[in-house]
Amino acid sequence: MDIGSLIGITVAVLSVLFGFYMEGGSLGILLQPSGFLIVCGGTIGAVLLQTDIRVFLRGVGMLKKVFIPPDQDLIPMIDDIMKWVQISRKDGLLRLEHIEQETDDDFIKRGLNLLIDGTPHDKLKEILEIELSTFEEAERQAIKIWEAAAGYSPTLGILGAVLGLTHVMESLSDPSKIGSGIATAFISTVYGVALANLLFLPVSNKLKTISTQEVGRREMLADAFFAIAVGENRTVIKDRMDSYVS
Repeated sequence: MDIGSLIGITVAVLSVLFGFYMEGGSLGILLQPSGFLIVCGGTIGAVLLQTDIRVFLRGVGMLKKVFIPPDQDLIPMIDDIMKWVQISRKDGLLRLEHIEQETDDDFIKRGLNLLIDGTPHDKLKEILEIELSTFEEAERQAIKIWEAAAGYSPTLGILGAVLGLTHVMESLSDPSKIGSGIATAFISTVYGVALANLLFLPVSNKLKTISTQEVGRREMLADAFFAIAVGENRTVIKDRMDSYVS
């Protein structure tokens, strides 16, 4: 669990709510299902309109990484790489097969499989670079749905406010309803701006950081697989892997 993300969203939301309460506002007025539906439903629909459904689902699925980020510690990974180097030197590349079968990491599985199959080192490097580039582009496209949502939600909030004010205009004959009607109408704008700046944009930026770290990890792995394939010296490989950490 990423404590920083959890604390961040909690502090942000509570600060806004408490500040509104200190100004004398009623928290109950913030609960407007119609405004929430206009903003959230409209934002989701707009994002779906511009995005392939598979990209959209991938982007939504990435939300869990904000609060439960993948392990990005490279030190244990370097230790594993050096074990692969030792095994390949001592017992041959075929002995890496049991490691390939045990790992759940698709990129590691792919790299080890190429080594075990005896893929020429230049082809191995080319294949892994293509897969890395494909992964990076897929991640970038998925993260863009959060950026898009941050752009649409404030506008949908304004739309909700205009619709609410239209309803208020129908009640001009009853002045007692005008004040509460206007307040309710502007809640849609609050939803739109709050979601964009307290959720969508922070999530987008956090996912960019996580994705960059994952790409860096895969670049290190691809470099390691290539070094094993060409039979580089164990010490040289260790120094190269350590440079990714430093």
